[in-house]
Amino acid sequence: MSLSSAIAIAQSAFSTTALQTATVSKNVANAGNADYSRRMAMLGTTSGGAQIVSIYRAQNEALLKQNLVSISQSSAQSSLLSGLEILKSALGGNDYESSPSTYLSAFHGSLQTFASTPGNSTIAATVVSDAWDLANSINKTAAAIQDLRLDTDKQIAEEVANLNALLAQFETANNAVKTATAAGTDATAALDDRDKILKQISELVGISTVTRANNDTVIYTSDGTVLFETMPRQVTFTPTAAYDATITGNAILVDGVPIAAGTGADTTAQGKLASLLQLRDDIAPTFQSQLDEMARGLVTLFEEGGLPGLFTWSGGTVPAAGTVVPGIASTLSVNPAAKANPFLLRDGGFNGVVSNPGGAATPEAGFTDLLDGFITAMDADMAFDATTGLDGTSSIMEFGASSIGWFEQIRSGASTADDNKTALLARTQEALGNVTGVSIDEELSLLLDLEQSYKASAKLISTVDAMMASLLEAVR
Repeated sequence: MSLSSAIAIAQSAFSTTALQTATVSKNVANAGNADYSRRMAMLGTTSGGAQIVSIYRAQNEALLKQNLVSISQSSAQSSLLSGLEILKSALGGNDYESSPSTYLSAFHGSLQTFASTPGNSTIAATVVSDAWDLANSINKTAAAIQDLRLDTDKQIAEEVANLNALLAQFETANNAVKTATAAGTDATAALDDRDKILKQISELVGISTVTRANNDTVIYTSDGTVLFETMPRQVTFTPTAAYDATITGNAILVDGVPIAAGTGADTTAQGKLASLLQLRDDIAPTFQSQLDEMARGLVTLFEEGGLPGLFTWSGGTVPAAGTVVPGIASTLSVNPAAKANPFLLRDGGFNGVVSNPGGAATPEAGFTDLLDGFITAMDADMAFDATTGLDGTSSIMEFGASSIGWFEQIRSGASTADDNKTALLARTQEALGNVTGVSIDEELSLLLDLEQSYKASAKLISTVDAMMASLLEAVR
């Protein structure tokens, strides 16, 4: 080997070691960055010695795709559970102490107490007060449901705007990847950016990807609709200004195709948008219909002479049996005459139909027929609309308990599913991180090897220098 060849080899070694050290340093600097993939300098051998052929970016497409699915599922489940927890808080928290079912039981109990002492004016007033509490609970719960639907609708509008912004960012990153790949230059930074945006998109909507020539990526929604191909497809949504039980929210459209809502407590939704649709258009309206049926049942059970008695509503009629009246829960109230004269509940007379044998002028204090009839009716089966998701034939007491049981079953199921999907997401992130993430121990070990390589190159240079000095001395 000539001295000039030795010097060239040493120079190549220094250059290679410097690039390798820079790569390791970049890895160490990004050790805590979950969106960074580890870089490795790939070496090749030439006549001049070892050289950096390319910078390899650690990646695993199968694990990345599984991670995207897990992100979508976990995000959807978390969003659904958050909405259910808001409703739970409106119902009084863990014990549901402010739920209509709780107030219905309290009213039923005070009615029984009144029947045992029908001449007690204090107890009579208490029954009417409990009736007001029950009506107010149903009103407030119905309002909370519609507020949740409105807030969810606003959140959908915000997330649709975020999705369109992310798709625009993805277009920029994807073009950078394609350009770098076609030119044969380093595309690792652009690939990191693109994968990061994909993860953010998957939080909002379930996606799958296909990679084409020059690393060009096409994005589809989980149901097969094109979301991005060369350029982003437009995602559109028209917010609704206000909600009540009669209003249906607008769909989210991807290039004119609606996104389907999720179903079930362990939601089938992938991405936050589908679970928000489920909350707004399925769970909340079903709960509202249960409240409407509870309100209709109270008006029906306490009617007098074919008209509302103790309980009334804005429609002023006794609704048909077994059919939901949308929005009746929001306007349910207690007849003002009951506040002025609580004994109307015992004697009748809301609509001029007096049942007490003594009549309106001198009613019998011990009369209990009406009260006993109300108690019996509250415990007897009646028809409810089957679209509420509950038993179509049950007592109003059972219906009220079943309603809160239905809600808690969904909430607890959603909570369990959220824990499971969060754990699955953690496992997929760990598996992907094991392949693409940076290990400080490995990088420091590599730095020690590079240090030895540098020392060897330096030793070669010093040896050549000594030989050159000896040669010049011999010539002199």
